[in-house]
Amino acid sequence: MSESKSEYPVIPPEDGSTKRILPAIKSNFRLKNTFAALRHRNYRIWFWAQMISLFGSWMQNTALAFFVYELTKSPAFLGYVGFAGGIPAWILTFYAGVVADRFDRRKILIYTQSGMMVLSFILSLLTVTGIIESWHILLISAGMGTMNTFDAPARHAFVNEMVPREDMVNAIALNSTMFNTATSIGPALGGIIYALLGPAACFIINTISFMAVLIGLFRMKVNPVERTVGKNSVFKDIKEGFGYLFTQKTIMAFVLIVTTISLFGISLVTIFPAWAVNILNGDATTNGFMQSARGVGAVIFALIIATINKYVIRGRILSYATLTVPVVIILFSFNRSFIITILLLMLLGGLMIVIYNLCNGLIQTLVEEKFRGRIMSLYTFSFLAFAPLGSLLIGSEAELVGIPTAVLINGIILLLIFSFIIYRFPRLKKIK
Repeated sequence: MSESKSEYPVIPPEDGSTKRILPAIKSNFRLKNTFAALRHRNYRIWFWAQMISLFGSWMQNTALAFFVYELTKSPAFLGYVGFAGGIPAWILTFYAGVVADRFDRRKILIYTQSGMMVLSFILSLLTVTGIIESWHILLISAGMGTMNTFDAPARHAFVNEMVPREDMVNAIALNSTMFNTATSIGPALGGIIYALLGPAACFIINTISFMAVLIGLFRMKVNPVERTVGKNSVFKDIKEGFGYLFTQKTIMAFVLIVTTISLFGISLVTIFPAWAVNILNGDATTNGFMQSARGVGAVIFALIIATINKYVIRGRILSYATLTVPVVIILFSFNRSFIITILLLMLLGGLMIVIYNLCNGLIQTLVEEKFRGRIMSLYTFSFLAFAPLGSLLIGSEAELVGIPTAVLINGIILLLIFSFIIYRFPRLKKIK
């Protein structure tokens, strides 16, 4: 690995020496580096198109969660809906990774985004006509999960086709900034529109918003990328991907971290509607502000990562974030104040996006191109499959032991697992 390319991860040598672990920090720090990836036309199109679509998605997600809770009055059913969306990931994610390696990723995204638009339209139609039932929502959630299972690995791997390698980590950080800007505003807007016009209005807006990303994908001019020749069976390609992962201990550590945060951390979002109503004595607007607070924190931290990622020891930052998240969740479980809830969720959203960003960016810069789709499918499996399972677990816990206790249990489990991972992989702290 060339010393001149210090933006790539620097892996500590096995002998424990640190001569190549801590290269000199670049002196040409400039704020404009925060938006370096936007210099590239394809990424600019993607960024703004996705931003519009994500606003609609977050309005729908927030409205749907509260709508489900109004229909069922059950925290457990919130978990069922989340789990229904994750079932396809358990079945199809690794196949989707092979698809992302073999076929045109832009076309895959066109198909998946179109499919999600159709499902959102069906949800809107059922809600407007008043014939929607809880089982309809479960089926639509499973359909969205299927589309997202194919969309996610192709979307993550597609970054490599929009920007050059030196701007890849920046593009990943800006993706998170885009995602969480929508997270910070979309839910609050969705809560207000829900209160004024009802859930159907949020679903209709989301349906229309998919047009932005579809138009953007058609406008892109992407250079052809050499694809994996499909001589092997799909099963053999999947097995080859797992074999590659098991030889890359550092990448495996990142996947374990994302799996853990998805299972016991991000699932906290599932019970926001129940927390808003039962703990804070609020309504749909309260739920929207809780979601938005998490997004505001994530935007702030994502911009910081986009700015400084080339100038810090990313492994050390990642280690600190993983140990701080469970502490914040434990504190959150004892909180009953709306103001403190908002502040803690801002911090929690920021720390979680640091974990996802750094894991994603380090994996993307370490992985070999021919394995990119399959490894990114493993990465996306770690949250597409485990986040819904975490939703099911925390929803069931909340029914059995109460909402605050369920949050406390998750925080303690996270602290124990993350402490073990940091102890088991001490070299993580030294990765540049």
